[in-house]
Amino acid sequence: MEIMQNLAMGFSIALSPYTLMLAVAGCFIGTIIGALPGLGPSNGVAILIPITFTLGLDATSALVLMTAVYYGAMYGGRISSILLNIPGDEPALMTTLDGYPMAKAGRAGDALVLSGVASFVGAFLATVGLIFLAPMLANVAFMFGPAEYFALYLLAFCTLGGMASNNQAKSAMAACIGLGIAMIGVDNSTGMPRLTGGSLHLYDGVDFLVAIVGLFAIAEVFFFIESHGKSSSIGVKLDKVRIPWRDIYETRWTMLRASLVGFIAGILPGAGASLGSFMAYMTEKSIAGKDGGFGTGVAKGIAAPEAGNNAAAGGALVPMLTLGVPGSGTTAVLLALLMTLNITPGPTLFTDRPEVVWGLIASLMIANFVLLLMNVPMVKVFVKILMVPPWVLLPGVTMISFVGIYSLSGSYFDLLLMIGFGALGYVLRKLDIPTVPVILGILLGGHMEDALRRAMVIADGDFIYLFSSPIAIGLWIAAIVGFVAPMFLRNVLKKPQRITD
Repeated sequence: MEIMQNLAMGFSIALSPYTLMLAVAGCFIGTIIGALPGLGPSNGVAILIPITFTLGLDATSALVLMTAVYYGAMYGGRISSILLNIPGDEPALMTTLDGYPMAKAGRAGDALVLSGVASFVGAFLATVGLIFLAPMLANVAFMFGPAEYFALYLLAFCTLGGMASNNQAKSAMAACIGLGIAMIGVDNSTGMPRLTGGSLHLYDGVDFLVAIVGLFAIAEVFFFIESHGKSSSIGVKLDKVRIPWRDIYETRWTMLRASLVGFIAGILPGAGASLGSFMAYMTEKSIAGKDGGFGTGVAKGIAAPEAGNNAAAGGALVPMLTLGVPGSGTTAVLLALLMTLNITPGPTLFTDRPEVVWGLIASLMIANFVLLLMNVPMVKVFVKILMVPPWVLLPGVTMISFVGIYSLSGSYFDLLLMIGFGALGYVLRKLDIPTVPVILGILLGGHMEDALRRAMVIADGDFIYLFSSPIAIGLWIAAIVGFVAPMFLRNVLKKPQRITD
């Protein structure tokens, strides 16, 4: 009953004209971002965060807008995957395996509509799961002390990027870089400056929004300059768009199974939509067997990864809201937004700021229907946007980043620092070192240090205290398994080669 009352309050917020307008705008912008190859939800949300401060949005409005962009980008990633054989982001990689062959067979419209419906099913069921699971997990989180939180943060670092990165050592090194950056500034306990190089600008530490916009948005600008100098070209022709009722009916159980698999993958700290997409696709492929025709353009090969990655996107919000630990790279960016707005995610968020949580959940429910209604009749509009040349897109991205950061801090030093992080992000990606663990280190490094210090004060320096409860021991075991398991599973869950002409 309490959940229904809170949900009713959330809908009263979400259905206000202003909030509804933000949700619709976020869905539209997010779909465009997802459709453009290479951007993806993490980059899209990072690029648009400064707009929330420029517009002076409150916490609920800013979170509604950014999560609508997040969901929209997850929908939009399928468009370039199906038409160009180029994933809009990594979770959409699996969609290319059957989406592009179906499009080449003259069923591009059917593939786009089917993927849109599957995305809706996955995202809708994940939102329902968020409604019932998040409050339960928030109650469990009240049992967490310093030792449990330290182990939880360790779990996030050990699992983040485990399946997405080709090298665990590189992921660990990226996390260490982030933790090192998090140490910059004045130590809270001793009052001594750390790693500031004598610069007064760094005494307050590194603003994580500056780091995020630099590592994602500015680095992406550098990559566009290097590798996207020419206009995009549509690989297949898009004819009449119609609703493939037969394919939708035949894949109904596939969508449900893939949604469940994706949601569970999304809840795991650091796993994210990539693992959800991979697991959903391979689950259906194993059920279908050799005669399933996966990889040749079958409907189940499109429905499974799309339902899986969108369900994982919703599942990733569960640990972010209840524990303050992001479940994916994009939720790490959203976590930074909340912290900038002086909102601390965790179990107390549901009691201290229920309007934020339930307004967000209700808005996500509405956004799912908006995206479904938007993505079916407007498919051709989004396809046209794929033709936008980089020389038009790049100046807009750069302007938004610089104006947004300067309006937030009013410091030229932050602009220089943002460019520096952009260069760092460019170098890391050239070396195939993931940038998301860097962001996670910057975001959670201070909290992890505080948890460790509080634990040591309570235990009078005895490190055994870190293993003093069943929850802590379980999290330590999960962290070790989460770090080691991908080394063995990568051969099983390896990314398939893209199908070419």
